[in-house]
Amino acid sequence: MSKIYASAAFTDSKPHYNLLDGLRGVAALLVVWYHIFEGYAFAGGTLIESINHGYLAVDFFFILSGFVIGYAYDDRWGKSLTLKDFFKRRLIRLHPMVVMGAVLGAITFLIQGSVQWDGTHIATSMVMVALLLTMFFIPAIPGANYEVRGNGEMFPLNGPSWSLFFEYIGNILYALFIRKLSTKALMVLTVLLGIALTWFAMFDISGYGSIGVGWTLDSVNFLGGALRMLFPFTMGMLLSRNFKPIKVRGAFWICSAVLLVLFTVPYIEGTSPISWNGLYEAFCIIVIFPILVWMGASGNTTDKRSTQICKFLGDISFPLYIVHYPFMYLFYAWLIKNQLFTFAETWQVALGVYFWNILLAYIVLRVYDEPVRKWLAAHFLKKKSK
Repeated sequence: MSKIYASAAFTDSKPHYNLLDGLRGVAALLVVWYHIFEGYAFAGGTLIESINHGYLAVDFFFILSGFVIGYAYDDRWGKSLTLKDFFKRRLIRLHPMVVMGAVLGAITFLIQGSVQWDGTHIATSMVMVALLLTMFFIPAIPGANYEVRGNGEMFPLNGPSWSLFFEYIGNILYALFIRKLSTKALMVLTVLLGIALTWFAMFDISGYGSIGVGWTLDSVNFLGGALRMLFPFTMGMLLSRNFKPIKVRGAFWICSAVLLVLFTVPYIEGTSPISWNGLYEAFCIIVIFPILVWMGASGNTTDKRSTQICKFLGDISFPLYIVHYPFMYLFYAWLIKNQLFTFAETWQVALGVYFWNILLAYIVLRVYDEPVRKWLAAHFLKKKSK
């Protein structure tokens, strides 16, 4: 799960969209809950229940990313921003947590016994290779010795890092190409990408019955992951260029409730002549998510408490997304070992895992992420003239 994960201190001095920060945090909380239930499905070989479409949070993150990056940087090129400065800013914002996620992934894999899901033991040297590659964001080839978990993940020590891989690609394309497009050209590109994404989802090109692709390095997943990033990212940019606020009361609560409803819609059966589940997911990404971003950008927090809530949710969203999955691996292994396949049997442990990850995200944010980014910014970013 990337993403916009930009804060005012590390992009520029423009006013922040507080409600978008809050919605990013809500989506992060929902994707962690989705992964809890993914564990029961994985352990028992069943379909995911409860928050069935939680993986769509990634697509929501991508549209938020495009919106905020367009808003923060579009008017600065050729003035106070160079390619080098942009890439340094994005690396400082994102990569410290990529490293932390890799380290936690290695630690939890060793705690788990350094074994794949089928019981095959993995040499510690291969775990260290996987750690090094993940820290430098080099994806694993399925079946390679350093693809240590054995289920084909692009980043086997921390699966959700796949979305950051595509986020980096989106940032590179933005800096080199997309930002230079006129608004009309950007609209044409966005429409074409929307058509391609609809085709991919509606005709179930992946064969998954869903748009939950991008996590492994095969041709279909790379194509699907690229489309999942490129359409919402360019749509977010297009929204930022054309944004005019509308009056919305209670935008944060309305948008949060809509996300919850969208994510909890059950899997929709039927793949002939089209995948109805894929069509539903394409509709969410292409139609509903842009509306939610527009509403969220239009709204404002109305008191100190709501501002604090949105800030807290926004602050922990990226750390939570990056640090939670290593502990999900441990949770999944525990479920499999004890043959526990339902929330009713394990709700105390599930809630413990859920709130532990929230607490850990906050600790990592304060103790590691913010100090490291502050130090990097002070040493590698140009000082603004007074």
